Amino acid sequence: MGLQLINIGFGNVVSANRVISIVSPESAPIKRIITVARDNNKLVDATYGRRTRAVIIADSDHVILSAVQPETVGQRVLSHDEMTDE
Repeated sequence: MGLQLINIGFGNVVSANRVISIVSPESAPIKRIITVARDNNKLVDATYGRRTRAVIIADSDHVILSAVQPETVGQRVLSHDEMTDE
């Protein structure tokens, strides 16, 4: 089971094995999670100045912001898993 990297946009990748959830940034609880992560220096902004469309929460308490839709990132995780199974 090697290292599986998932593209989150603009040439940035995250380890698929470390991802806990991929969520939309619209709700108040997610906005609070982003604020707390920023205060604790655990926020990674991979949006390149664009609108945040997906928030990726890692098992290391890091929060990663992406400009790619959550559904797209999720499909990339699933398609990567299917390729590994074959």
